[in-house]
Amino acid sequence: MAAPVVGDWSLLPKGERGRPPVGLERMLRIYFLQQWYGLSDEGLEDALYDSIAMRAFAGIDLARENVPDATTLLKFRRLLVDHELTRKLFDEIGIELCERGLMMKEGTLVDATIFEAPPSTKNAGNSRDPEMHQAKKGNDGHFGMKAHLGVDADSGLVHSLVTTAANESDVSQAHALLHGYEREAFGDAGYTGVGKREDMKGKTVKWHVAPRRSKIKAMPEGALKELVVAVERTKAQIRARVEHPFHVVKNLFRHGKVRYKGLLKNTAQLFSLFALANLAMARNRLRPCHGSSPSGV
Repeated sequence: MAAPVVGDWSLLPKGERGRPPVGLERMLRIYFLQQWYGLSDEGLEDALYDSIAMRAFAGIDLARENVPDATTLLKFRRLLVDHELTRKLFDEIGIELCERGLMMKEGTLVDATIFEAPPSTKNAGNSRDPEMHQAKKGNDGHFGMKAHLGVDADSGLVHSLVTTAANESDVSQAHALLHGYEREAFGDAGYTGVGKREDMKGKTVKWHVAPRRSKIKAMPEGALKELVVAVERTKAQIRARVEHPFHVVKNLFRHGKVRYKGLLKNTAQLFSLFALANLAMARNRLRPCHGSSPSGV
């Protein structure tokens, strides 16, 4: 799939003074490599010198030019963040996938996951990131931010992303994860009571929320309990698709922890990661038309 043109790229350097600028397509390819392999700016620069495959993907010939240095990579990443271009990239890829009939059908799956942030106060400010918060999941404590996803029930592709501090409840962002055309939505027990919330008034979507385990355990043994268990097992199989993009980002792209300080930069990166995750998950359906995986994974 051809890279969509998003945002105002006129903000890029024109090369009127100093070294000639690196082309937009090349910088995007290099940026994508950084997201796929979870590399720092310096680590990416070194990897490009070491890897023939990476240089080939980025279109860099060391016989004619050098690899962009870490400072150039940093400035490009800041440009993406400052002008919300990663969100626009996420939206444009979503539109392209919709036009190909791969997502935005009649059902949405919702879920959230925590990305850990450093809890230590052994730093210059002797403090933790004020935009990250502590949260408890099961018996374990976590410090960081939370990514809330709205995922197409048919394809498993992400159509909505909202980020908050880790202590925000899953159900508080449910309304923001709907695209407005779905008839049904599925969520785990963390979304209990979602249909009664003020921010869901006027929405006609039918919610299928898993009951808490304690409620099923308390039911008397018999045919009714067996039926409820069977129904919930079927709904759980439907909801399982929402875990696929989390798997791609956390395991394949190696992004289990936040890389930057504050929600703004980390949210910008997550828009990039989930946009690329969509391409990775849709690659088999895109390949017949384009011949190769758009994700490189």
